[in-house]
Amino acid sequence: MARIWHIVGLIPEGKVSSYGKVADLAGLPGRARYVSQALKLAPTELNLPWHRVINSQGKIAFAEHTPAFIEQMQRLRSEQVIVNRGRVALSNYQWRPDLATLVLELPF
Repeated sequence: MARIWHIVGLIPEGKVSSYGKVADLAGLPGRARYVSQALKLAPTELNLPWHRVINSQGKIAFAEHTPAFIEQMQRLRSEQVIVNRGRVALSNYQWRPDLATLVLELPF
C-alpha cells in the first residue's frame, strides 16, 4: 500500500491518473482495484490527493450525485480541471511523469 500512496502523492495539482496507471507505476500491473482499496485505507494524516485518481475512461468512479462524487468533482474543479458530467478529458489532464520523475522520485 505504501507504494500506491507514494505514487498518488506524486500526482501534481491539476492532473489526474487512473487507478490502473497508479497500479502500474507502483509495480502492481493489473491491480487497479487494489489501488481503490489502498486509498480507502489510507491514513488521513497522509493527506493524499485521492481526488486526482479516476477510472481509465476518465470518469469519477463514485456513483453520480453521491457526496463522494460531488466532493471529488469540486476538488478537481478547484484545481482548474474541467469536469463535465463526472468526466475528465484525459488528453488534457492525464499525468504523464517524465523519466526523471520516475527515476528520482520512486524509491522502489
